[in-house]
Amino acid sequence: MSDLVLYDLRDGVATITLSRPDAGNAIDEAFGLAFGAVVDRLAAQVGVRAVLLTGSGKKFCVGGNIDEMRNTADLTALMQAGIPRLHAAMARLAELPCPIITAVNGPVGGGGIGLALCGDIVLAAQSMKLRGGYSAIGLSPDLGASWQLARRAGAAQAKRILFLNESVGADECLALGLVDAVYPDERLAEEARTLAARLATGATASFGRIKQLVDGAVTRSLQEQLALEANHMIASADSHDGREGVRAFVEKRSPAFRGR
Repeated sequence: MSDLVLYDLRDGVATITLSRPDAGNAIDEAFGLAFGAVVDRLAAQVGVRAVLLTGSGKKFCVGGNIDEMRNTADLTALMQAGIPRLHAAMARLAELPCPIITAVNGPVGGGGIGLALCGDIVLAAQSMKLRGGYSAIGLSPDLGASWQLARRAGAAQAKRILFLNESVGADECLALGLVDAVYPDERLAEEARTLAARLATGATASFGRIKQLVDGAVTRSLQEQLALEANHMIASADSHDGREGVRAFVEKRSPAFRGR
């Protein structure tokens, strides 16, 4: 396992840490291989009930490694080799049936936007700044950056961010709905760990069904959504956690969820 992307599983929380702080956790071929391997490991891991994705150092992820792009003899071939691998990893991450929290510990740009905003809940440090960057060098978004920006802030704001490449501070990101909470830098890691631990003791299967319902809602008709809600409610009622949750509510105690 590469030390460019670290992986740790404790008490049901899988933590992924981008670990190349001297390069702003930049995305390049080596990163793509390391990130893909970690996501594969995570997807196959038994006992994961929440995921926490963060960066090391003062920047979350600056985006693509410009030096690698500049020094390659064939930029097209570089993109053709690297982008599908990264996108496959992002798709696998999105399909995980458990909550994903991202803790954006500093500035983020380019493909780092896709990583930063892929969380079901996105927490940010006060020092976080977001900048599109793609069009400034004649490129277009990847790693789901355009989808995440449009989903969270709307198409108009997404285009403004990606056209103008202006720095968007943490408070404005919060106002736009790009992040869900902003904390002082020194508190972000602890707040993220606390939230991850809380979710890891929750009804994991219920969270997974909620993700499926909410993430796909805009692509379904009301009738389709009602049918899926009915299926999921029946499956939840037939689960350990569903029965335990109802009993605990009636008995006025905290439920002992097992994640199934």
